Amino acid sequence: MNQHASGSSPGFIEFVILIALIISLVALSIDAMLPALPEIAADLGVQQINDSQYVISIFFAGMAFGQLFFGPLSDSIGRRPSIIAGFVVFALGCVLSIFATSFEQMLLGRFLQGFGASGPRIVSIALVRDQFKGREMARVISLVMTVFILVPVFAPAVGQLILKLASWHWIFALFLILVLVVVSWFWKRQPETLARNNRIVFSIAQLLLDIKAILRIRAALGYTLTMGFVFGAFLGYLSCSQQIFQLQYGLLDLFPLYFGILACAIGCASLLNARLVMRFGMGRLSRIALQAISFLSFAFFLCALVYDGHPNLYFLMLYLLIVFFFFGILFGNLNAMAMEPLGHIAGLGSAVIGSVSTLISVVLGVVIANAYDGTIYPLVSGFAILGLAALIIIRWTEAGLVAEA
Repeated sequence: MNQHASGSSPGFIEFVILIALIISLVALSIDAMLPALPEIAADLGVQQINDSQYVISIFFAGMAFGQLFFGPLSDSIGRRPSIIAGFVVFALGCVLSIFATSFEQMLLGRFLQGFGASGPRIVSIALVRDQFKGREMARVISLVMTVFILVPVFAPAVGQLILKLASWHWIFALFLILVLVVVSWFWKRQPETLARNNRIVFSIAQLLLDIKAILRIRAALGYTLTMGFVFGAFLGYLSCSQQIFQLQYGLLDLFPLYFGILACAIGCASLLNARLVMRFGMGRLSRIALQAISFLSFAFFLCALVYDGHPNLYFLMLYLLIVFFFFGILFGNLNAMAMEPLGHIAGLGSAVIGSVSTLISVVLGVVIANAYDGTIYPLVSGFAILGLAALIIIRWTEAGLVAEA
């Protein structure tokens, strides 16, 4: 590792765990809320049942805009202060949500949480990019994702346990406690990784020029768009998963168990990807994953027609387990491929990639989730169509790279 600060620094394993916990703040802020959506909607007077999904999607909207702020900030003042500033904004959003008396105030608090969480989320990727390159960077990110995925496995159960003992307000109180723990660990153990002579003076004009330059790089643009389509499909699932499992299939308290099982598929894929990527490469694995998601989703949609959009639960789980396994292959690889040509502007590059892909995913995810009508048609068709679109984009990207070579 290339450290640029004095004092103690974490070893490889501790570094992976620390970065995973920082990024896990995002997953916890989403998944622990899922069981609480009906109670939040009831307490804050939400009329339309699908509107409760905005508690999830507005968080991602905040992340999209926050990344464009914290990424350039980290290139200017360093990684450490940018990550800490993000935690502060996140904490303020939690306080606002704890004392929310209207759905609008809740959404504002969630937006601030997303805006703040984007700092630690996006800058930590730049911090990894400061110290690793190529397939080794993909390996680190995949290992981070493996630790990170433990949070979605258990987060809904944690949220539901809190609801059994207290109100949904205490879920946000838990967020505050965990932020204090993680930021203290980060402050004590992680040195700055961006040397002062590599920092860039912040300028709006230069920022716009850099964003334009990044989007002109075919690899960065293509893989960013691919990420947006892939995560748009996944965000659609996150937003309506509580309705599918608890309402459509009547699982109620078993929802966290089924959600956690599916999250395990992504974690297993990320762990396996850390080894496979060193042998087969990121591009080949990503193409195989997209082909599998598209084919399986089109096939399952046809099968669902036989059951009027309500197939057997275990049949649905088998399909989702396989599809989410391939999602786990995609997440680390696509981000690493998009970042690969941007090492000289890792902070801004990570911000632009994250912001653009997240904005795309929010729009697409909201469309899928709002189309939920008591059947699995919107979800499965969303997976099929967006998977195929992502495959087309990634092939366009690679064709251009070959032509440029």
